[in-house]
Amino acid sequence: QVQLVESGGGLVQPGGSLRLSCVVSGLAVDSHAIGWFRQAPGKGREGVASTSSEDDYTYYKDSVKGRFTISRHGAKNTVFLQMNSLEPEDTAVYYCAASNDIIWSLAFADYNYWGQGILVNVSS
Repeated sequence: QVQLVESGGGLVQPGGSLRLSCVVSGLAVDSHAIGWFRQAPGKGREGVASTSSEDDYTYYKDSVKGRFTISRHGAKNTVFLQMNSLEPEDTAVYYCAASNDIIWSLAFADYNYWGQGILVNVSS
């Protein structure tokens, strides 16, 4: 059984940083494409970052480029999302996801396994 469990969310002031973690069990994060998604109140779920398994290629939504970094730690089977220079518009529930494919994607339909989500609230 595959499980993904996020942690590290919370309340942060604009301009601040947070690091989200996603501990994965039941599959090897080094062998699957991994993505981070978010869903703001009243909006649909959108992909913000993804990484391919073979070459560690990373891809980001335009609005987070230069501020967010996705990474993985194979030995800990954990995925991270480092978020810097946070803006109120980044407020959302964040989800990590794993795909049965190996190539990065920001498309919701390309992912097979999802975490339960964690709230990030950027507010002064």
